[in-house]
Amino acid sequence: MNDKILNLLGICRRAGRLTLGNDMVIEAMKDGSARLVVTASDISKNTESKILSACQQTGTPHLSLDKTRDEMSRALGRLCVVAAVRDSGFANKLSELCNK
Repeated sequence: MNDKILNLLGICRRAGRLTLGNDMVIEAMKDGSARLVVTASDISKNTESKILSACQQTGTPHLSLDKTRDEMSRALGRLCVVAAVRDSGFANKLSELCNK
């Protein structure tokens, strides 16, 4: 794996600053701990709608990655379509990498 975005997500998870899964991500947004929400490119429309609605309600930034659920899952060691970054430094770096 030689992808900076996926590598950074993996580091973020190992640092304990990443929340995985739809319900847990929405909870992290509601309690204010989510700094950035990232989704896979092949997220289902229903899940995407729920996540975008929660992002809008809580004012949490959202990034749709150009990575599939398989790529994200491989990088994180667990099935993943949506994740919340709970650290400002990681969130800023991910945003920076995605906007290059």
